[in-house]
Amino acid sequence: MIAEKILIPTDGSDYGKTAIEYGIYIAKCINAQLIGLHVVDIRLLQGPVFTDISGSVGLPPYQEFLPVLQGGFDERAETVLQAFKSRCEQAGLHPEMKKAMGVIDQMIIEEGSNADWILIAQRGEHFHSGGGSILGSVAESVVRNSGKPVVVTPATFQEIESMGLAYDGSEPADKALQLAAELSEQTSWPLTVIIVTDNHDLSASLTKKVEDFLEPLKIDSAIIILRGREDREIIKFIREGSVELMVMGAYGHNRLRELILGSTTSTVIRKSTIPVLLTR
Repeated sequence: MIAEKILIPTDGSDYGKTAIEYGIYIAKCINAQLIGLHVVDIRLLQGPVFTDISGSVGLPPYQEFLPVLQGGFDERAETVLQAFKSRCEQAGLHPEMKKAMGVIDQMIIEEGSNADWILIAQRGEHFHSGGGSILGSVAESVVRNSGKPVVVTPATFQEIESMGLAYDGSEPADKALQLAAELSEQTSWPLTVIIVTDNHDLSASLTKKVEDFLEPLKIDSAIIILRGREDREIIKFIREGSVELMVMGAYGHNRLRELILGSTTSTVIRKSTIPVLLTR
């Protein structure tokens, strides 16, 4: 089985609600159990900010105010998780639910160690608050550090009927190819492999590598060669609407190249209008 358990961090945001819809859809396709997780961000409970606020508006000292604040967050967590449970049950699924307190990305990674996949929204409820505005916070941290396949979902939901795979020959891309093939076998979603390179010899070599891997498998597949910059061509392919799920190896190039040229992975996650399934 590809994935028996899928962890879905949920925060009640619009993006989070879309993630739940994708989680339900995928869970039904691959017969997986869903786990809803709500993390109370411990940084929202830390003293300095609320000490300043309480002093300026005449509220009780921070230590007296903290239990009231924490109670509010706990109540919201219960509301969010109950909404998650109700939506899943409406779709005929019976999810598990977990509540945690800590740094959000760290807690997702920790809880994700007990799941097979993590499914997370591009943006959460604190997207516009300090430090979280360009993905570089929660979603990217989870992709980089979880060690598990991660599905990053966009703003709106659409049913998945086919998928693409961005392939560059790296070790993460090989793992993504294997995962995509297994997923195609289980779901019957046709697979389109895209290779982005201006090098004719490299494109021929990578094409043969993919063909040799897929040949014994009974899946509907095709290979397309695109020329140009990797991130731009992948995003262009996604926006053409040929597939509804993109599979990629996460951070396939070396760290120095990432620092100099930026990361294709981060760009695709941030700009994709369809879910992106990443593996390392």
